[in-house]
Amino acid sequence: MFSPGTKRSNVNPRRDPGSPATPLVENRRSVSDNPVPNRPSTGTPAPWAPRLSVLARVLPANQSEKGDEIKPVYVGEFPQVVRDEQASMVQKHVHGDTYVSGGMERGTSLAWIICGNRLFVWSYLSPAASINCIVLEIPAKVFEGGDVGRSGGNCWLLCVVNWDSTSTRTKKVVKHCSSAGIVLCNKKTRAAVYWPDIYAEGRTAPVVSVASSDELEANSSPIDRKTTPKRQQLNMRHRSSLTGFCTFNSLIASAVPDSQNMCVALACSSDGELWQFHCSPSGVSRKKVYRDNQTLSSQGGDNGQNLGSKGYPRSLTWCVPSLPMQESNRLFVLLTDHHIQCFNVELCDEFVVSKLWSHEIIGSDGDLGIKKDLAGQKQIWPLDMQVDYHGKVTTILVATFCVDRGSGSSYTQYSLLTMQYKSGMSVEPTHERVLEKKAPVQVIIPKARVENEDFLFSMRLRVGGKPSGSAIILSGDGTATVSHYFRNSTRLYKFDLPYDAGKVLDASILPSTDDGEEGAWVVLTEKAGIWAIPEKAVILGGVEPPERSLSRKGSSNEGSAQEERKNLTFAGNFAPRRASSEAWDAGDRQRAMTVSARQTAQDEESETLLSQLFHDYLLSGQVGASFEKLKNSGAFDRDRETNVFARMSRSIVDTLAKHWTTTRGAEILAMAVVSSQLMDKQQKHTKFLQFLALSKSHEELCSRQRNSLQIILEHGEKLAGMIQLRELQNIISQNRSSGLNSSHSSPENQISGALWDLIQLVGERARQNTVLLMDRDNAEVFYSKVSDLEQVFSCLDKQLEYVINAEQPFGIQVQRACELSNACVTIVRTAMQYRSEHHLWYPPPERLTPWYCLAVVRNGMWHLASFMLQLLKEASQLDVSAKSDLYTHLEVLAEVLLEAYAGAVTAKIELGDEHKGLLDEYWNRRDALLDSLYQQIKEFVEVGHQNLNEGTDDLNEEILAKLSSCLLPMAKRHECYSTLWKICCDLNDSGLLRNLMHDSRGPNGGFSYFVFKQLYLRRQLSKLLRLGEEFPEELSIFLKYHQDLLWLHEVFLHQFSSASETLHELALSQKESSISEAEEGTGPENLTMLPKLADRKRFLNLSKIAAIAGKDVDSETKVKRIEADLRILKLQEEIINLLPDDETKQSLDTKLLHPEDLIKLCLEGEKGAELSLRAFDVFAWTSSSFRKTRANLLEECWRNAADQDDWSKLYQASVSEGWSDEETLQNLKDTVLFQASNRCYGPEAETFGEGFDKVLSLRQEIAEPPIIKDSVSSVEAVLMQHKDYSEAGKLMLTAIMLGSLQDDNIEQEGPVPME
Repeated sequence: MFSPGTKRSNVNPRRDPGSPATPLVENRRSVSDNPVPNRPSTGTPAPWAPRLSVLARVLPANQSEKGDEIKPVYVGEFPQVVRDEQASMVQKHVHGDTYVSGGMERGTSLAWIICGNRLFVWSYLSPAASINCIVLEIPAKVFEGGDVGRSGGNCWLLCVVNWDSTSTRTKKVVKHCSSAGIVLCNKKTRAAVYWPDIYAEGRTAPVVSVASSDELEANSSPIDRKTTPKRQQLNMRHRSSLTGFCTFNSLIASAVPDSQNMCVALACSSDGELWQFHCSPSGVSRKKVYRDNQTLSSQGGDNGQNLGSKGYPRSLTWCVPSLPMQESNRLFVLLTDHHIQCFNVELCDEFVVSKLWSHEIIGSDGDLGIKKDLAGQKQIWPLDMQVDYHGKVTTILVATFCVDRGSGSSYTQYSLLTMQYKSGMSVEPTHERVLEKKAPVQVIIPKARVENEDFLFSMRLRVGGKPSGSAIILSGDGTATVSHYFRNSTRLYKFDLPYDAGKVLDASILPSTDDGEEGAWVVLTEKAGIWAIPEKAVILGGVEPPERSLSRKGSSNEGSAQEERKNLTFAGNFAPRRASSEAWDAGDRQRAMTVSARQTAQDEESETLLSQLFHDYLLSGQVGASFEKLKNSGAFDRDRETNVFARMSRSIVDTLAKHWTTTRGAEILAMAVVSSQLMDKQQKHTKFLQFLALSKSHEELCSRQRNSLQIILEHGEKLAGMIQLRELQNIISQNRSSGLNSSHSSPENQISGALWDLIQLVGERARQNTVLLMDRDNAEVFYSKVSDLEQVFSCLDKQLEYVINAEQPFGIQVQRACELSNACVTIVRTAMQYRSEHHLWYPPPERLTPWYCLAVVRNGMWHLASFMLQLLKEASQLDVSAKSDLYTHLEVLAEVLLEAYAGAVTAKIELGDEHKGLLDEYWNRRDALLDSLYQQIKEFVEVGHQNLNEGTDDLNEEILAKLSSCLLPMAKRHECYSTLWKICCDLNDSGLLRNLMHDSRGPNGGFSYFVFKQLYLRRQLSKLLRLGEEFPEELSIFLKYHQDLLWLHEVFLHQFSSASETLHELALSQKESSISEAEEGTGPENLTMLPKLADRKRFLNLSKIAAIAGKDVDSETKVKRIEADLRILKLQEEIINLLPDDETKQSLDTKLLHPEDLIKLCLEGEKGAELSLRAFDVFAWTSSSFRKTRANLLEECWRNAADQDDWSKLYQASVSEGWSDEETLQNLKDTVLFQASNRCYGPEAETFGEGFDKVLSLRQEIAEPPIIKDSVSSVEAVLMQHKDYSEAGKLMLTAIMLGSLQDDNIEQEGPVPME
C-alpha cells in the first residue's frame, strides 16, 4: 500500500531514508524502560507486544469488516530464539544498525534471518507452537575484515538445497522439508559457507571457502589498486557502498544427483564474471567459469556512465525452478545490461558450464524487448529477472531514466517485460531467436521520482503469487509493492509497515493445495514477523499508480503529485484513496466497489437483517414479523451456498473462537474448551433451526430453496460428526496415556497417532488455503472449520502416505489404519444418524445428494479401504486377533462406503444425469471389497479348523455361517451376487439360496439370474431348469439370452412351434456366446463354444420335428425352409471336403458360412467344375429374395461355369470331326454349362421359392432392346460376353438349351437343331 500524500516537513535529507523522524521527548525512553528505543506510540503493534495475533485480527470499533479485506494478514511470529537474538542485538546496537538480513525460500517454504553471526532457519508454514528453528553459527572469517559488526544487513546471499527425493510440488499439501543443505555467500568478501544438512543429527561444522587475495585484488577498483596495502585495508573496512568493488549480485544452487549432500552453486559478480562453487561435506571449491566482456562497455546514456564495473550482471535464475533434483543437466539464465544469456551446467564429473544462446532485450528492435534511443530516453536499467515456477514465462523489472523535453524535468519509468519461448526450450547452442514477447511492456509507474543507482540496484522482483500474473517488487529501503494488471490497467498494492515494524526483508508465495495454482503473497518483515497479502486485498485494495516512487520517500514534485491525484480517474466506482499501511486505523474506509460487490449489496443487507433477527430471537425467544421482513429483503432469492440462511448457518458452525489461540502446541486438544465450544456451536445451530421453524422460513426454504435447506442441515450433520470425532480423539488420547510410562507421558505422546496427524494435515491445508488462518494452530483450525469436514476424506485420498508411512512397522501401519477407519465411520454414521433423527426437518430427498455421498468422501474412504485390503493380503506376520481387528474395521468401513455409493447413484438417477461410469465404479469397488472380505473369512475358518485339529464339515459350515453373518446382509443390500453365491455354495444351503433368490428380485432377474448363469456355466442344466420352475419370470428373462436351453423349456411347456423357431434360430446362430452382450463377464469361462455342423444338423432336425408337432397353419412352409437349410448345411460339408487341406479348411469345420460366402468360396476353389455346380445348388436352396438381391453374383456363377470348358477347342473338334446331333448331345452333356442349365432350368429342377427364370431367363427375347453394358437379363446375354462366344456361341447356346430339357425326352424326340 502507498504512503500518505501529506508532506513530511521534518524529513532530513541527510538522514537515512529508512529511519523515522526524531521522536518527541516524551517518547524517548531509556533502554531499561523500553528495549526498543524510539518506538512510535502508534502504528502496527510490535511483534513482542502481548497477544499480537489477536490484536492483528480484532477490527477497530470504527472499522467495518469489509474494510478489513484490503489489509495484509498476520501469518506468524518469529521463533522465540530469533526474538531473543533481536532483543540482544537492539541492546548492543542502540545507536546503530542491527545488521539484520533475511529471506524466504519458495521451494522448501523456509525462512531465514541473520542476526549478527547467527543464521536462523525455520518453516514459515508451521504454526508458532510447533516451529523448529535451526540455529547456525557463521564463521568469523566470512565477515568483512573478520568483524561481525562490519557486515551490513544486505550483504548476504543464501540458497537452500532440498535433499528430499520427492518434489514438494507434486503434492497437494506441502510436506515440510526434512533434509536440506544451505549455501551462504557474503556479497562483499565473496566468501562461501556450506552446511551439508542442517537437519542432520549431530550436525558438523560448516565448510568455508574464502576468496583469495588475487581474486579480491582483481575485483577491486583501479583506485584501490593504486593505494598502499595499509590504505587499501582501511578502505575495505570503511567502504559503505558497492562503489569500487565488484560484489556478488545473485546466487543459485542445485543438488548433484546420485550424490551424498553435494551441490553446485553459481554466483555472478558486477564485473561480468560467473563463478562456480562445488560444495560437498569435505569442502567448497571455487572457479571462474565465464566472463562477459560486453558488460564492460558503456550502455550509452548522456552521462556516459560505465555500468559494467558496478552493476552487471544483475541476476541468475534457473530456467525451470521446479525441475526435479534427479536431472543431470540444468539450464539457467543470466541478466546483463542489455541481454538475457542462457547457460547449461552439467551436474556431474567436471561440472562444465557452457553458453547456449543470448537474447537482446534492450536494443533497436522493440519486438525483441525494449527499444532504446527513444525521444527523451536517457538510460535503461534491467534491475532483476525471475522465471515462473514451471519455466514458461520470464519477467524482467526495468527502470528507464527519461527527460521531459517540454518541461525539462526528469523522471524514472518502471515497467515489467515478459518473455516466453517461441518453440520450446532450447537445450543446444543456437544463434537463432529463442524468446519472444509474451505481452506488451507493462508500465508499473509511468513517472516516478529519480532515484540513485544504489536504490535501483537494491530492487528485487518476485513472480507467481495470487492474483494470477501478479508480481511483487522489493525495494532496498524495505517496502514491497504488488503489481497486478486488472481491467486493462495496472493496479498497485504497496505493503509498507510503519517504521517500528522494520523493513520488508523478502517475499515468497504460500503453497496452494489447488492444481496449477499458487498461493497468496507472503512477506518477511524485519521485526513484525511474517505477513500474507490475500488475493482479495490486492484486487480490492489496488489502485492506479498515484505515487511517484517505489520507495518510502515522498514525491520529488509534491504539487505535481497532488495534481495527478486530483485528475486521476478510476474505472467503475473506484474512489481515489491512499492505500497506506499507516492509515489502517484511520476513519476513511471507502474501498473500491466492484460490479460483483454491487450485485451482492442486497444479499449483504439480507444477511445483516437475518443476523439481527436471529440475535433478537436468542434474547427474547420471539420471532415477530421476521418472515415478512426477510422475504421483502430478498433473503429467499438465492440458492445453495449463496443463500443468506446457508451463509448464516455456516458462520455459526465455523466460528473461530478467539480464546482458543495458544502457543502450547498439541495441548490444545487436551483442553476441555474445544469440546465446550463445539457443544456451544451445536446448541446455537439448533436454536437457528428453531428460529427457521417459528418464523416459517423453514417452510419457505423447503418449498423454494431445497438445496439451501439441505446445506443448513448438513452443517448440523458435520457439527455432530465433529463432536463425535473429538470424543474419539479423547478416548484415543486417554488410552495412549494410560499405556505409557509416567516418564514418557508428555502431551504430545498422549495424543500422537494417525488421527492426530490427519487433524494436523487437514488443519495445515486449511491454513494454506486461507491466509487469515495462518497464525492459528492446525488443530484449532481443524475443529473450527466444521463446514469443511469433507476435507478429512480429501486428505485421506491424496495424502494417506503422509499419515501412514510405508517405512513404519507393519503392526503400527495396521493400528493407524484402524484408527483412521474408525474416524471415517464415526463421522459418516453420526451424519446418517443425525439425518435419521431430524428427518422431519429435511426437504424431500429427490435429486439431492448428501455430502457424505460426494466423490471426495467416497474416494477418501476407498483409498483407505484399498490400503487396508493390501494390509490384509500381507498380514501373515500378524496374529489372529490383530488380523481379526483389521478385518472388523475394514468390514465396517466397507459398509459405510457402499452406502455412500448407493446414495450417490440414487441421486444421479433422480437427476437424470449420466450414471453408467459411477455405476461401474460402484460395482467394481463393491466386488473388490466384499470378495476380499469373504476370502478373508474363509481363511479364518481354515485357521480355526487347523487349531481344532479335528473337525467336521458341519463344524466348518457353522463357523463360516457365524463369521459371514455381517457380510451376508451387506452383500444382499448392495446386490453383490458373487459373494452371496459363494456363501451359499460353501454353506451348501439350498434353502438360503432360495430365500435370497426370493428376496433379491429385480427388473433384470436379480439374484436369480446370477444363479442361473452360474449353473449354466457349470453345465448343471437340469438343476437350472428345475430351480427355474420356482422362479418362472426370472427363468424366462434368463432363457431369452440362452436359446440352447430355451427350446427345452418351451418343449416342457408344449410350445412346439416356439421351440421349432428357437431351434431353427439356434442352428443358424453366428454368435460365439449364448450369453447376452449386456451381461458382465467376458472371460473365456463365460463363453460358449460354437456348435459344430453336426450339432446344427441335430438342431435343424429337432426343429423340423417340433414344427410338425406344432401343427400350425404355416407348419408346411416351415418344414420346407428347414429342409432347405439342411440341404445348404450338407452342401457346406461337401464344399469343405472339396477344398485342399490347409488352415483355412480347418477353421471352417465348425463355422457356419453364409450362403453368399459359400458361393464365393466355390468361385475361388481350385476344383472348378465340381465347386462351380455346387454354387448353383446353394443358390437353389436359399430363397427368391436372396437370388434377386444377388443377381450379379448369379451372373458371375454363369461366367465361371462357361470358363470351366475350352469352347474354342470343342468348336474346332465339332467342325473337324463333323459331329452329328447325337455326338453333339453326348459331348455337350459333360460341359458345366449343360449341367448348370439342367440344374437351374430343367423340368426336374428344385428350388425353394420361385425359380431361376424369375431372376435370369435362359434366352434373350428378340424384342428385347440392345444390351446395356454391365446390365444383363438372361444367361444368353452373359454368355455373349465370353471371349469364345464369337466363335463357339451357337455351341454354348445349344448346351444350355439341351440342359434345360429332360434327358429322356431328348433321346426320344431327337436332337434339337442348332441355330
